[in-house]
Amino acid sequence: MSDVVGYRKRRGVEAFMLAFAITLAMGGYVLTHLNRDAELPPEWPWALTALLVVGIALHAVIRWRLPYADPLILPLVMLLNGLGLAMIHRLDLDDTKAPHSAELQLNWLFVAAATCIVVILLLRDYRVLQRYTYTIFLAGMVLLMLPLVPGLGTEKNGARIWIHLGPYSFQPAELAKIVLSVAFASYLVEKREVLALAGGRFLGIEFPRPRDLGPILVMWLASLAVLVFQKDLGTSLLFFGLFVLMLSVATEKP
Repeated sequence: MSDVVGYRKRRGVEAFMLAFAITLAMGGYVLTHLNRDAELPPEWPWALTALLVVGIALHAVIRWRLPYADPLILPLVMLLNGLGLAMIHRLDLDDTKAPHSAELQLNWLFVAAATCIVVILLLRDYRVLQRYTYTIFLAGMVLLMLPLVPGLGTEKNGARIWIHLGPYSFQPAELAKIVLSVAFASYLVEKREVLALAGGRFLGIEFPRPRDLGPILVMWLASLAVLVFQKDLGTSLLFFGLFVLMLSVATEKP
């Protein structure tokens, strides 16, 4: 007789941690200004309202559509966004040329939250992405290689990782991180049992069969090769750690 595993919704836990995360974020934002100018930042009501609106909206949609989602993800995302906002605000205080970067960051936070809500509403079952593992990988590689396109990509501080679209510029590698993570996860879910159980030993260490590990290894090496060519060391290290961690989680081996 198989065991049935029940999962709690834990949306109350998410709400509590979300409130704690926003409190920490706003504390950092306010203290940054207090330590420098001994007064509250004039924009603090707008910053607090923005974080609350985004946090409550995302929590409500998750409670409605994804009641069994991990309660840690949203609070951690809001905490990182809030602490990043505090750091950008501190830089704004000394930047006379572009003193409104924190406000721009809040605007992009709304864009990101709206995108997240659209994905939650449209992607009813994320497992359908497993049908398109290699297509998703190719999409991620295209994003990674966009800065190498003549006339589109530009080099800054020795790294060619930016592209310009009209008055805006951004790093497509930031989107590629998400896309390639989905591709890696999709492959590992499909092959996790053979990766964990089938294989041989070399120097006392168990290795998966080459035909099982090969495809994802090629994906990983291809993405690293592009990043190294672009001289993007930071993202290269992130992809290395991401690959090792995901492989360890999938095979349940250290």
